Amino acid sequence: MKRYLFAMAGLMMAASTPTMAAGKGQSQSCDKACLEGIGNQYRAAYLKHDASAAPFAKHVRYSENNVEMPFPDGTWDTVTEDVGPSLLLSDPTMGTVGLYMGIRQRAVPGFLAVRLKIEGRRITEVEHIISTRRNLSSPPTPIGEVGSFTYDPIIEQTIPPAQRASRASLTKHAHGYFDTLQHNDGEIRGTCFHEDATRRENGMLFSDIKGGFKSGRYAFNNRVRREIVLVDEARQVVMARGFIDHKGVLDEYRLSDGTMTKSVFQEPQSWGLLEMFKVTEGCIAAVVATFYQAPYYTVSPWTSAGRR
Repeated sequence: MKRYLFAMAGLMMAASTPTMAAGKGQSQSCDKACLEGIGNQYRAAYLKHDASAAPFAKHVRYSENNVEMPFPDGTWDTVTEDVGPSLLLSDPTMGTVGLYMGIRQRAVPGFLAVRLKIEGRRITEVEHIISTRRNLSSPPTPIGEVGSFTYDPIIEQTIPPAQRASRASLTKHAHGYFDTLQHNDGEIRGTCFHEDATRRENGMLFSDIKGGFKSGRYAFNNRVRREIVLVDEARQVVMARGFIDHKGVLDEYRLSDGTMTKSVFQEPQSWGLLEMFKVTEGCIAAVVATFYQAPYYTVSPWTSAGRR
């Protein structure tokens, strides 16, 4: 296996955050077809444990579940199978590729989300969020069956240019979703949902997204720190990294209908995530999230926003 090993000092010197401004000019060197071709090469190389099978830069920053490490390492050494359907997203403006897929590490199934940064037609950054039943939080993070999950086909549908919302509008929907999730009290803030909108959390299907938010059941979410990492304008999808922080101080609370309930979070912890939102006709139509339990108030090595 070809490896690119480098010192941690070099990792820190190379640190940068994938912002809108940092990605400008990417479309001149690598358009949508180019980015998605590289995304497919990455997936094949990952499954082969062979970094020479994809166009990596000489030095690659790599993290898995927000721990930065030499490349390749982590599940690059243990993945054995790509299971079922996958999603491939791209953003020529930011030079970013997004992947969502089910994998197996021998007997251990899991769900993987990936962000790639492409510069000069080479992969310079790799960010993994991986969730398996072995690293579920307590209370348990939702997780589905890797052998039987599907993605809503609407996600991959491209929208005619004349019908597309702007990047700013798509980004606003993502922030609206997170603002609704944070201090959830039954109010939908800054976005809207189609009645048949679906959400997949680690492959597990949830329906009635709006009803869940309007119930106020997520009041235990004290803070949602987030950054936009990809806007796929053709597919009208926006992707973000983030953390949902649970302080653990909320005990019993009242839902919107007056029902009393008890918080499942009784101690500080966070969920780290890569989450995407499909927007059609001005509202969110589908959500896909891969997340895992992180130590409370973890900060991503990719962020410059700190603890928002």
